[in-house]
Amino acid sequence: MEVNYTQEQKLFVAKKRVKKIKGFYSHLTVYCIVIPTLIFINLKFDPSFHWFWFSLCGWGIGLFSHWFAVFGMNLLGFGENWEEKKIKELMNNN
Repeated sequence: MEVNYTQEQKLFVAKKRVKKIKGFYSHLTVYCIVIPTLIFINLKFDPSFHWFWFSLCGWGIGLFSHWFAVFGMNLLGFGENWEEKKIKELMNNN
């Protein structure tokens, strides 16, 4: 069953989706900055005990959960009807 949404409803859903994607990429960016910093601090000041693994793994699990909440099973954009969408996109670009 196909549901016909108004342009206003489509815009609202699209904006909400973009906000979620932007939030994930912000989370990923912070992770990619903070984790190397923690690794550096750990190895510089206490190289005998590698405590950075706790942060790396714990936060990594949280990051993966965030990714899954935003993208779900849609791995790297290969979701439902991705071939058709890509063909239409490429045809419109030429």
